[in-house]
Amino acid sequence: MDQVFIKGLAVDAVIGVYDWERTIRQRLVFDLDMGWDIRPAAAGDALEHTLNYAAISERVQGFVEQSSFMLVETLAEQLAALLMSEFSIPWLRLQVTKPGAVPAASGGVGVLIERGVRPA
Repeated sequence: MDQVFIKGLAVDAVIGVYDWERTIRQRLVFDLDMGWDIRPAAAGDALEHTLNYAAISERVQGFVEQSSFMLVETLAEQLAALLMSEFSIPWLRLQVTKPGAVPAASGGVGVLIERGVRPA
């Protein structure tokens, strides 16, 4: 299966359960792997047949910047459903990292979800 990916997309958001977190914006980092058959796009060198990672990146940024979730889990679920619906993505792996949430975790903490069916 082919995949289109976006790695390290950083977006600032209101996220967190503590009162002080509701008054600031915190950096979140998104990694997306999306199942997509790239052969039609490659055959005609045509953008309209591919999964446009620029458009997806803009959609992620807009959605996250306007969000105000308490849990990273909720953000991940809602973002995955939105992207799969709007871009007709059959399979998606989405990692959301919250750097600095646990100071001893130098690589950050977060969630990794996989939704949809991986095409053969």
